[in-house]
Amino acid sequence: MKILFLTNNEKALDLYKWLIAIGETVLLRSDKLITEMKEYDYDIIISYGYRFIIKKEIIEKYFNRIINLHISYLPWNKGADPNLWSFLENTPKGVTIHLIDEGIDTGGILYQKQIEFEEEKETLKSSYEKLNIEIQKMFKENWYEIQSKKFKPIKQNGEGSIHYKKDFENVKHILEPYGWNIPINVLNERYQKYLNTI
Repeated sequence: MKILFLTNNEKALDLYKWLIAIGETVLLRSDKLITEMKEYDYDIIISYGYRFIIKKEIIEKYFNRIINLHISYLPWNKGADPNLWSFLENTPKGVTIHLIDEGIDTGGILYQKQIEFEEEKETLKSSYEKLNIEIQKMFKENWYEIQSKKFKPIKQNGEGSIHYKKDFENVKHILEPYGWNIPINVLNERYQKYLNTI
């Protein structure tokens, strides 16, 4: 099987290496937006932490063959920084593997798992790491079903929520000086104070 693996996330490289280790032919692309793929024909495209929107022409060519790994419990927290917003807005937390369509994280759900966190013991970084471990585990457990296209996509239910890169600019100050190591309970307290000022 020929796989195009799209990522800009170091956490995804473990999954890329796993696919190679089990004998798959995998091309890694992380440098830029893919616009043309005339020189290759893939059996499947996997997007995991990829920062670019895939063009309509490619989605149409690879209909039901572009899989996205997203660390949120869709339809909640589509788009950017899903882990952060799941805590700030107290929405369901989890991981989702879904098909890519023309929307942002709106495609049919293939596999999904809700994850609970003990917020008083977690930081943004530790929760992010746990989500990545869970989504990779879920992918590996279902790989042969994905590979053989025996999955049955489920339409996303409800509107959920979506966030963009620019949304982070409004709240990034509340992470200082901790950065991504901020304890979740501190993050939530600061966010509530911030909401009271706007």
